[in-house]
Amino acid sequence: MATARLFLLLLLLSASCSAWEISIRMPTADRLEAEVVAPLIHALRPLLGSGGQLAARAGVACDSWRLGVEAHNVINWKTVPAKCEGYVGHYLLGGHYRRDSAVVVDEAIAYAETLQLAGNGKEVWIFDIDETSLSNLPYYAKHGFGVTPYNDTSFREYVAEGSAPALPETRRLYRRLLEIGVKPVFLTGRTEDQRAVTVANLRKQGYSGWEKLLLKPAVHGAAGGLHAPAVAYKSGQRQKLKDSGFIIVGNIGDQWSDILGEPEGARTFKLPDPLYYIG
Repeated sequence: MATARLFLLLLLLSASCSAWEISIRMPTADRLEAEVVAPLIHALRPLLGSGGQLAARAGVACDSWRLGVEAHNVINWKTVPAKCEGYVGHYLLGGHYRRDSAVVVDEAIAYAETLQLAGNGKEVWIFDIDETSLSNLPYYAKHGFGVTPYNDTSFREYVAEGSAPALPETRRLYRRLLEIGVKPVFLTGRTEDQRAVTVANLRKQGYSGWEKLLLKPAVHGAAGGLHAPAVAYKSGQRQKLKDSGFIIVGNIGDQWSDILGEPEGARTFKLPDPLYYIG
């Protein structure tokens, strides 16, 4: 039954002209609406799932697995457990993911509004891009919600379309920071050959006025794919910003590797992401 429901959902996603507007129903308003659940999205079910390193611990409930992921207790995992595909899909496509994201952003804004700025334009806030500023859920909804192993070629083809929608909660934080006078800096695992499409995608989704867009050198594959180590790269880029006189007042990302490694920033914020792991 779960497989049949998921298949029907994927058919609807493929048939829609805009996955976000019709099937996924991500509101365009900056604030979370009271009712955002699409008709086909049911309440979360703690299905039992096992796979990969979880095989020896068969019977781990999917909601407990997701908690372990978000708490950084479950690490170095390659794919979502096969039997948790439906659970992760319901979490992301229903209202729960948006509500969890709103809690993070509400805290970030409350913190930002307490900042005493020097007025020299040197205070910056670090933003990751994928699953933070832009969401790739339309791609992952067609690729098993993280159950299918990452494919660098197909994902880069999707990025090249420049169609990733904004995560509205993050965009709300971004705009509030600009009002306060904090300058956003994008720090992403995307590569330099993706700069033009990334800039266009960000602008199309309502992001503008950033201080910097920092990307990796234009290499990918085994050395630069999705699962390449990121802590050293991102912490190194933050150190360069600090050495240039910038003050990192905040840092937000969906991966622990976005916010670990000195200098992390005065305060860090972790958005939910049960789709993939980057160490």
